[in-house]
Amino acid sequence: MADCCNKETRTTVRTEEEKKAIQTRLNRIAGQIGGIGRMVEEDRYCDDILIQLSAVDKAVKSLASYILDAHVHGCLIRDIREGKTEVVDEIVDLFKRFQ
Repeated sequence: MADCCNKETRTTVRTEEEKKAIQTRLNRIAGQIGGIGRMVEEDRYCDDILIQLSAVDKAVKSLASYILDAHVHGCLIRDIREGKTEVVDEIVDLFKRFQ
C-alpha cells in the first residue's frame, strides 16, 4: 500500500490497484451479507446461516489484516525511520484491537 498516511487529515493515499483490491473484497463481503439476509427471509436452517456468518467473519478479518499489514509496512515503518517513536503506541493499540 502507498506510504502516504497523513495523521492530521486522517487520510491514506492508495493506488488505484490498492483501492480496487480493497473494493473487490468489500463487494464480496457485501454479497455474502446479502445472501445471509436472503437465507433468513427463506427460513434457512440456523447451522447454514452460522456457516455463512463464519465465512463473513473470516473475510472481514482477512481484509483488516491486509490493511493493517500495509499500514504497518508503509506508514508506521516510515514514521519510525523518521524518528517518530510515538507511533509505537499506535502499533500496540492496533494489535490489541485485532487480537
